[in-house]
Amino acid sequence: MTNINRTAALALGLVATLGFTAPTFAANPMVGGAPMYESKNIVENAVNSADHTTLVAAVQAAGLVETLQGPGPFTVFAPTNAAFEMLPAGTVETLLKPENKAMLTKVLTAHVLAGDWTAAKIVQKARASSDGLANFTTVSGDALSARMKDGMLYIYDESGTVARVTIADVDQSNGVIHVVDHVLVPK
Repeated sequence: MTNINRTAALALGLVATLGFTAPTFAANPMVGGAPMYESKNIVENAVNSADHTTLVAAVQAAGLVETLQGPGPFTVFAPTNAAFEMLPAGTVETLLKPENKAMLTKVLTAHVLAGDWTAAKIVQKARASSDGLANFTTVSGDALSARMKDGMLYIYDESGTVARVTIADVDQSNGVIHVVDHVLVPK
């Protein structure tokens, strides 16, 4: 068996052990039709994703660009445009108003963890807990939990929203992004 085959076998064994469908091993994974470069920071990559234009607009309106370009590391659960569209009509427009900047900032920072939490680390923490949940405190001070279910990683917020991680482990120079299919709502 060649070294490449051994490495592939080890990777497949890890995936099987964790019960997690790992993302493909690409140097620059595609998100929203654009390659995500490990050498770029969270904001530099997010602005290129056609699936995250609402998130980028919200980050800009909240004044969080500089923070998310900082050294981190940060773990961001990044809702897609489709996730924002699932919110009640007018919610995004209301949040983007200057007078609602504090509320928008709270919503956005409820999607961010301090540290570099790969999917494997999240799953490992969940499996080590007595209830199968990995519990986290977000940058906003709100609680998130994570659990593996049916081979998929799910994120739970305090308001009862459940977001599925659709693309995991998009490495950035200052952390990692996990694309999610729902907006996480703080209490």
